Amino acid sequence: MVETRNNKIPVYAVIFTVVFKLLFLLTNYIQEDAFITWRVAQNLLDYGVIGFNGDTKISASTTHLYVFVSYLFNLIFGKENFIEPLLVFNSILFTIGSLLLSHLVLKNVWHKAIFIFLIGILPPAIKISILGMEYGILFLLEMALLYYGFHKGKKWAFIVLPILILFTRIDTIIFLGIVFLIDLLWNKKIRWSYILGGILGISVVLAFNWFYFGELVNNTIIAKKLAYDKNFTFQQNAEYFWLNFGNFWGMLKLPGDFNPLTVLLLIFELLCFIYLVRQRDRRNVFLWMIFIFGWVKQLIFLSQKSLFDWYYWVPQILLFVPVVIFILEQKVKRNLWLSLLIVIYIIPMLAFQTVHSIATGNGEWNYRRTIGTFLNQYEKDKNQWIFLEPAGYVPYFSGLKAIDEVGLVDKKVQEEIKKDKPNFWINTVKNRKPKYLLSYDDLFKSKNAEYLKIHYKLIKEFRVKDHLKSDNKILEKIYILKPSGTDYNLYERID
Repeated sequence: MVETRNNKIPVYAVIFTVVFKLLFLLTNYIQEDAFITWRVAQNLLDYGVIGFNGDTKISASTTHLYVFVSYLFNLIFGKENFIEPLLVFNSILFTIGSLLLSHLVLKNVWHKAIFIFLIGILPPAIKISILGMEYGILFLLEMALLYYGFHKGKKWAFIVLPILILFTRIDTIIFLGIVFLIDLLWNKKIRWSYILGGILGISVVLAFNWFYFGELVNNTIIAKKLAYDKNFTFQQNAEYFWLNFGNFWGMLKLPGDFNPLTVLLLIFELLCFIYLVRQRDRRNVFLWMIFIFGWVKQLIFLSQKSLFDWYYWVPQILLFVPVVIFILEQKVKRNLWLSLLIVIYIIPMLAFQTVHSIATGNGEWNYRRTIGTFLNQYEKDKNQWIFLEPAGYVPYFSGLKAIDEVGLVDKKVQEEIKKDKPNFWINTVKNRKPKYLLSYDDLFKSKNAEYLKIHYKLIKEFRVKDHLKSDNKILEKIYILKPSGTDYNLYERID
């Protein structure tokens, strides 16, 4: 009876961690790209089409599975009320994933409980839980594959989970490949059911893309490569990698080209990993899997100049796992080690993420969202078009049809980029004649000012400084300390 109660301690830790992170919902910090996925889900609800602008099919969201999950939450809770339940759902899924991970790498139930909480309040874990992206589902699926497949040997896990993982994000082929290679080297045998699952997963995604969208690879991947691709020399690539390494490999961004905290964290993670894998333990194969994956994923995405925070959240967490295990399993002065970890790293990072979430939540929800709500009231004809970047908050809350400068939600932009990349923006304006333009710049002072002055008028300026006030003086100090957002100018066509 006592043992049964003790086995429930990690489950209680899951519940406590989820409840603790609910506080971050109060910050209203939701990632811009989440609203792209949610708009696609609502487009499916309204038009029966996976798209962004009515009945036009386009894979505007990188994730297929999360679109369907978001669709179900919209269907069940309604468009006005689905966000909070979905964010709580994401947090629950991520924390269950950390529970499965704790079963793989720890034996003591109290160690598991502390592990679940400490991992759960790291900055990337908080972001996965509350920012509205698909990584809560993804983390659970990946940890479930390791636990039920490679730990428990369940054949269904080898077949079903790779399909769901790849249907969530196609780039998870990196995770699946690393896990396969390490398992092969470790156990000296091929798991044919896992290969079947991988083949089925790739086939399902490619077939879905081809038969529904008429493309093999998601439009988002094609659009980003086309828009952001630059022909760098080897030296330029190396400099670019080093410039961004500090702010994406670690959990804390600092201004400047060098981040010593990231270097220190990397060294400590590596030392803890080496210490742990030198011990003979069955869990070592899983430590190798998550650690090598963390390194490979980050190296690939940094080298490809993929500078979006969410690509690095899961690797950041997995690379930190050896640190927590190392400290929890200290035989001498463990409480001192644990206290030092909490005081020196966990609490400062939690404080940083709290300030960051409050400030960014103000910049996104209280500022950028108001551009969308303004347009929602100003323009009643929802068939009108707006040309802007990015395509999250403003199209979602305005209800207008959207053209984005990258081509995530409208393929015709990609055609303009292919024809004349330096002039694709003005060519899109001339050819498509969108009623509204939203820009970071003063377009009447740009090189296209002559044309724009004839056909457009400035109707409103949106400024970050106008959204830094609060009745709560502490919040106001945070808003001023870390102002978040970008100034915008909104133009309307006059002919």
